[in-house]
Amino acid sequence: MQTNPAPAQAAAPLKFYSFPLSGHAHRVALMLSLLDVAHERIDVDLRQREQKRPDFLALNAFGQVPVIDDNGVVVADSTAILVYLAKQYGGRAWLPDDPVGAAAVQRWLSVASGPLAGGPASARLVTLFGAPLDVDATLARAHALLGVMEGELTHREFLAGSAPTIADVACYAYVAHAPEGNVSLADYPRIRAWLTRIENLPRFVPMASSPVGLLAA
Repeated sequence: MQTNPAPAQAAAPLKFYSFPLSGHAHRVALMLSLLDVAHERIDVDLRQREQKRPDFLALNAFGQVPVIDDNGVVVADSTAILVYLAKQYGGRAWLPDDPVGAAAVQRWLSVASGPLAGGPASARLVTLFGAPLDVDATLARAHALLGVMEGELTHREFLAGSAPTIADVACYAYVAHAPEGNVSLADYPRIRAWLTRIENLPRFVPMASSPVGLLAA
């Protein structure tokens, strides 16, 4: 008697631990959408400090979002997750293999973790979450970064070259939402054009806007 083998069990969708107002989490949300990766979003309420609960700390000992759990492969930190997703699901289209291309992307990942975090992202933390930061210093850092980005985009359409990469995904949200931190983009036409190019990508998803800073009613 011949028996048919049992059908293979489908893999569970990737779990994505997020917070809707986090630009770091939006990087992952955007990358998952651009790559069309099936996933389950699990919101972690940072205001209620759910990220410091033992069950979440078991996923990320730093107590921060975002985190992904891809069928047992747990990755924390937004830029690390972008690298993982590009390698696992996107290939060289989003993270080049060649030394020059890979270095160009890494440069902007470092910017995302440094000047972008200390400038536009920090300015937004002040207006949105009441962070006790030096407002003048964060605004100065924000415009210094935007000035460099404006110049870098003079000869290319995307940060690391002629096509979008995880570098653009890493930098998009906090630049797009810089006005929420009282950082105007009026003097940066190339940056505004770059934002539009990203927003026109297939399966682009926005981050929710907040009525603070320059967007306050």
